[in-house]
Amino acid sequence: MSAAFEVIGGQPLRGEIVPQGAKNEALQIICAVLLTAEPVTISNIPDIRDVNKLIELLADMGVKVERLGAETYRFQADAVNLDYLDTPAFIKQARELRGSVMILGPMLARFGKCQLPKPGGDKIGRRPLDTHFVGLQKLGGELKVEGTDFYKISSAGKLHGAHMLLDEASVTGTANIVMGAVLAEGTTTIYNAACEPYLQQLCKMLVRMGARIQGIGSNLLTIEGVERLGGTEHRMLPDMIEIGSFIGLAAMTGSEITIKNCQIPELGLIPDTFRKLGIKLEYRGDDIFVPAQDRYEIATYLDGSILTISDHTWPGFTPDLLSIALVVATQAKGTVLIHQKMFESRLFFVDKLIDMGAQITLCDPHRAIVIGLDKRHALRGITMTSPDIRAGVALLIAALSAEGKSTILNVEQIDRGYQNIDGRLQALGAQIKRV
Repeated sequence: MSAAFEVIGGQPLRGEIVPQGAKNEALQIICAVLLTAEPVTISNIPDIRDVNKLIELLADMGVKVERLGAETYRFQADAVNLDYLDTPAFIKQARELRGSVMILGPMLARFGKCQLPKPGGDKIGRRPLDTHFVGLQKLGGELKVEGTDFYKISSAGKLHGAHMLLDEASVTGTANIVMGAVLAEGTTTIYNAACEPYLQQLCKMLVRMGARIQGIGSNLLTIEGVERLGGTEHRMLPDMIEIGSFIGLAAMTGSEITIKNCQIPELGLIPDTFRKLGIKLEYRGDDIFVPAQDRYEIATYLDGSILTISDHTWPGFTPDLLSIALVVATQAKGTVLIHQKMFESRLFFVDKLIDMGAQITLCDPHRAIVIGLDKRHALRGITMTSPDIRAGVALLIAALSAEGKSTILNVEQIDRGYQNIDGRLQALGAQIKRV
């Protein structure tokens, strides 16, 4: 029997909350320890299932893992056991975790081979791995596909630099190619590279390890391969998805919340997107203060037409926060079109919000029109299932704002991306318990 959250909603919350380290950054940074035999110390690692499973996978591959504190680990990949990749245990672990795909680049670059079953992850539509493999093949990797979902990649000698134009600015794809290119011979240029803060963090860490990368933060990366990389220390950014989620939570529940240590310059369009939904935000040093608001009103375009909020590759608005923006809009004054361009089944949770009393029209798998209730009617508590990590938290925010009791099933989905979310919400005064 899986766990559930029981939530009694309709209460304003109050207090301070500290965002965890960024999950999407952690998955890349932890894979990068495979590029060197020297120790790498990483801090602000979130204690969540997807990250813990990846750390476990590396430990089973022979990486020395030492926990130095609650969120700090030291890794040393000086005795990687390549034979472990042939075991049923490895195949099972890698299948369960989408983040495992990012061992490909480092393993190929340093050891000349890697293999992987098709990894798992969220059910949010098709997420092909072609960008990863095409890029690594251009660097000299030879790919063999066994059956429909087992991939073996190897190289005869060292990888060699190449010029490539990515067909999509995939964050994990770019990370894999960068990690392959840093140890390749010669120069690699990657155009249409992803430039999310997660990836900038990875590149900055690799540079501290001795890599030569130019263009960090842009969509054109130039990488001069080096012979070897050394150890380093790295601190992860706070999770911008959590920060956006807490902004939405404050607005929906009419709460006064301070979000601590946000690394505000790295948040891109996130604060302004929530401001367009009518949410007031104040920067206090590196904290974001969200005052208690009885009502908030969605902006329109200058000509009075309905606002559209859509996702885009960085520096656009991250797809991971569209479900939060959608939920927040259900209680705003005004109307907004939410356009999810990058995945095809991330909006399918809106039926639960409609059951709670929200006014939403799902136009097609990618678009939903939300007509805000202006807090005239509260949503009502229901029993619902969390389909993926991000929708799960959006539904949790809806439940905290709703009248009566809600039950959210399948909370393992939420635990994959948010550490101790129930404990941290209880500290703000939320009535939430795990059953």
